[in-house]
Amino acid sequence: MEPQQRSPLLEVRGNVELKRPLVKAPSRLPLPGTRFKRGPDRMEDALEPEKKRTRGLDTVTKIATSHPRPPALTVRPQTQSQTTAPKVPKKTGPRCSTAIGTVLKNQKPGPAVPAQKPGAAPPMLGGKKPTKRPAWDLKGQLCDLNAELKCCRERTQTLNQENQHLQDQLKEAQQQARALGAECRTLEGELARVQAQAEQGQQELGNLRARVLELEEQLGTQQGLVQELQKEQVGLQEERRGLAARLAEQERRLQASEAALSGSQAEVASLRQEAATQAALLVTQGERLHGLEMERRRLHNQLQELKGNIRVFCRVRPVLPGEPTPSPGFLLFPSGPSGPSDPPTRLSVSRSDERRGTLSGTPAPTTRHDFSFDRVFPPGSGQDQVFEEIAMLVQSALDGYPVCIFAYGQTGSGKTFTMEGGPGGDPQVEGLIPRALRHLFSVAQELGGQGWTYSFVASYVEIYNETVRDLLATGTRKGQGGECEIRRAGPGSEELTVTNARYVPVSCEKEVEALLQLARQNRAVARTSQNERSSRSHSVFQLQISGEHAGRGLQCAAPLSLVDLAGSERLDPGLALGPGERERLRETQAINSSLSTLGLVIMALSNKESHVPYRNSKLTYLLQNSLGGSAKMLMFVNISPLEENVSESLNSLRFASKVNQCVIGTAQANKK
Repeated sequence: MEPQQRSPLLEVRGNVELKRPLVKAPSRLPLPGTRFKRGPDRMEDALEPEKKRTRGLDTVTKIATSHPRPPALTVRPQTQSQTTAPKVPKKTGPRCSTAIGTVLKNQKPGPAVPAQKPGAAPPMLGGKKPTKRPAWDLKGQLCDLNAELKCCRERTQTLNQENQHLQDQLKEAQQQARALGAECRTLEGELARVQAQAEQGQQELGNLRARVLELEEQLGTQQGLVQELQKEQVGLQEERRGLAARLAEQERRLQASEAALSGSQAEVASLRQEAATQAALLVTQGERLHGLEMERRRLHNQLQELKGNIRVFCRVRPVLPGEPTPSPGFLLFPSGPSGPSDPPTRLSVSRSDERRGTLSGTPAPTTRHDFSFDRVFPPGSGQDQVFEEIAMLVQSALDGYPVCIFAYGQTGSGKTFTMEGGPGGDPQVEGLIPRALRHLFSVAQELGGQGWTYSFVASYVEIYNETVRDLLATGTRKGQGGECEIRRAGPGSEELTVTNARYVPVSCEKEVEALLQLARQNRAVARTSQNERSSRSHSVFQLQISGEHAGRGLQCAAPLSLVDLAGSERLDPGLALGPGERERLRETQAINSSLSTLGLVIMALSNKESHVPYRNSKLTYLLQNSLGGSAKMLMFVNISPLEENVSESLNSLRFASKVNQCVIGTAQANKK
């Protein structure tokens, strides 16, 4: 009976289990530094009893002979599978290790070869117990050590050969694992293809079955239709006989109708002549309507010019809950020339000089400051009243005139409320931006009946510390859309555009509201001493309006810019600043610098200077086309009704008065 063949991987496992560290046998050589002093007179002591011989061994180091020798390693004979296994290159990797582990798990281990425990005595030859050499027989002990060293070297050589053989077996196992892995992947691909074909076949079979059912249903339907048609044919034959009788009667009537037709043809000729006359009149009326529309635009523009291409409105916000009520004479709104029925255009602010009262000991005198603007809105004015005053100006943008409306004032004076409105979506508190776009959409729809078509493209950016940011950025573009820069739209073009900013086409109010909501989330705000959520940047909402009359080949384009300026406050040089306050200080410096540049630009335009410093600020550079002589501009100066803010309110009113005194040239429409 042949011996049972063992797997190469099992042989590897068994041989690895036998690999143990060699136990180093203790040396039997004398310790260094010791000498055997045996003279001739002491040679006789070796033959004497033990008590006498111990006398001459005091200076000799005893060498222990009772230490066990390390066991001889048993070399397992190689089986036929081990000797004939081919060598494979070594490869590591998760797939190979998995395959080897799978093979090791699937194979049963062979009988284990018992290993000798370290320290056990070597096997005795012939059953005789090895004799101990006397301590003085150093030469014999040396011979034993040499023999033991020779055995150790032979065992080391044998272990090296066995290790090499195990490495060959491991390479063979790795090669088999790779082959099995490749074959497994091939079979998996073939299985997936067969499964796909089976699924496709099942699907086609299902489709065919459904088709068969459908055809059977159609066949039943067709058979029913055939029966119905046969019945209908019988009825039609009867109807045919009736129609033949009616036909004869109709022929008689036809002769009578032909006689009447000759009279109708003459009447149709007269009606055609009348229709041609009406068409000519319609063309004439269309020309007249177009002329009237052009005249309306001219008169509308002339009316806006008479009101001033730079107009200033003042709006006083109401006192909020929790704020102190101002004294009765703090803010006064004198009536117009026609009495209380006229809209107020003047504002009077009272201020007491506390420094003079403290020095003299008498009550501080009251100083009254009077201001006059194009329109003044008291605290009780609603958003609808404010928009009613600017609705005609907004419509000028549809006529091709650049229009710019911006809100100016200190923090917490109601600028953002005026431009965007309050939260909650209440129609009563909607700001100028949603109301202006609703008005534009409505008027554009009315002009569509006259042959005009309009398109609107919106953008919303903010200028924070002289850096342009896109308020409509979403997703990965939010905060990572690249730096926004102001550039010309093309070589030789006067139109300005903002790089890396979104330009969104809009056509209804819901789209505009979604853009405003997104902009509110992205705008830079911070807590200041004047406001819990203060806008720390200039927000610029621009609507590019393009109109075309295809029938007459007319085109017009103009931007509508609605700007919410950042709060204007003076700096307190004696204020101790922390890290957060330093950031607010840097923001305030950038805001005041850009607002100062805006005032210089308006003054330069009013004085007809050859150089207008648009590029001194990102704000004025972006609004360059909306501030020049071909534009119409309106500024809202928002002030607080609180007496504690009277200093900032007076600064805002003085700046607005200077702007109100400026006069810019006649606006021109951008038509082609």
